[in-house]
Amino acid sequence: MHIAIIGNGISGITAARFIRKLNNDYKITVISTETDYFFSRTALMYIYMGHMRFEDTKPYEDWFWEKNRIELLRAYVSKVNTDDKKLVFSDGKELKYDKLLLATGSTPNKFGWPGQDLNRVGGLYSFQDLEKMEANSEGLQRAVIVGGGLIGIEMAEMFHSRHIPVTFLVREGSYWNAVLPAEESEMVTRHIREHGIDLRLSTELQEIEDDGQGNACAAITKDGQRIACGYVGLTAGVHPHINFLEGSGIETQKGILVNEYLQTNIPDVYAVGDCAQLKEPKPGRRPIEAVWYTGRMMGETAAYNICGKQKAYDPGIWFNSAKFMDIEYQVYGDVSGRMPEHYQSIYWEHSDGKKAIRIVYDKNENHVVGFNLMGVRYRHEVCEKWLAEKTNVEEVLQNLGLANFDPEFYKQYEQEVIRLYNQQTGKHIRLKKRRSLTAALRFLRGKSA
Repeated sequence: MHIAIIGNGISGITAARFIRKLNNDYKITVISTETDYFFSRTALMYIYMGHMRFEDTKPYEDWFWEKNRIELLRAYVSKVNTDDKKLVFSDGKELKYDKLLLATGSTPNKFGWPGQDLNRVGGLYSFQDLEKMEANSEGLQRAVIVGGGLIGIEMAEMFHSRHIPVTFLVREGSYWNAVLPAEESEMVTRHIREHGIDLRLSTELQEIEDDGQGNACAAITKDGQRIACGYVGLTAGVHPHINFLEGSGIETQKGILVNEYLQTNIPDVYAVGDCAQLKEPKPGRRPIEAVWYTGRMMGETAAYNICGKQKAYDPGIWFNSAKFMDIEYQVYGDVSGRMPEHYQSIYWEHSDGKKAIRIVYDKNENHVVGFNLMGVRYRHEVCEKWLAEKTNVEEVLQNLGLANFDPEFYKQYEQEVIRLYNQQTGKHIRLKKRRSLTAALRFLRGKSA
């Protein structure tokens, strides 16, 4: 049995590792044109900033692949022939497979802007994107970044770390306000500007100007502003990389359509990660989720199904984390910039404007539905347990010390959160005694804390 995997990101490599764990006899080939070896994509920014070397981002030593008999092939697949079960490469060579896993990830969005394909224009998704940034950074007088999501702020921080002036174009009236609630969005907006970044809200790109030699030299906005620059970063989201599947018979919409077992409409063909679109996502989840941990979970699930051990994909409780310059961000459960009317929030913000705790609950049922944390850390397992069990918000508040994961001797803010809740509701609940790690572990095991 030959398993071919297209893509060497977290989804494809997790699948390869688990297939090998489940079956010692299958032949496994991982195909990628990006790099020879799997690396941590989330660490790209730290290479540029000088915090890590590329070799530090590889989770496994180079000998790992041969030892585990996982063949790595540096090639670009231009066509998938599902009738004959073969892959056609850009150089005309072919490879037969018995089962195929598509883990091709994403590619940056482009919206037909004039000049979007000029030199000195790039995204921040692949290793080649990092190389392009590096090649154009020496002597760079200004960079313009288009798009206000997580990739955009990462690119802004990268340039800022080298003292390269950055103009950040965000079409919304506040940073990432479709995802972050208003107060957190305003906090990050302030924070970006406090770092000296030229953040321009409610501003959209019209075109990228050519210097006459095929290089970007300025960004022109829809309101007529001309911003001279030597690099334009396009970070207005990503979309699944699936264009090479045209004519394969594999059903696609925005992504590759899969069922709960991550199977496509074609027998023996599976899809995972950023490129996969679930036909029937779990309630409250999106059909496509370009997030590291869901990619890892999908890879493991697909491995079981490929090896004949049927397992449905279950992403569990929604979670994400990021860093807005030096404000850490965590979200658990259902928190967004536009919450339903039956949701109520307890929102506490520190006077320094860089820390916040939001607890969202269903005001009809009184159970927690989400946690949003800025500059404060809560234990993943504790929050997940409360959300999964639909714990009453007052029980959560009384035991909030179980969740706090900040280092020892850091100031705790649970009392202030409870004080706010009491003010909002007229209740008089109290925080139970500060809980230890041992108490949190006992709680997670289902014992009395």
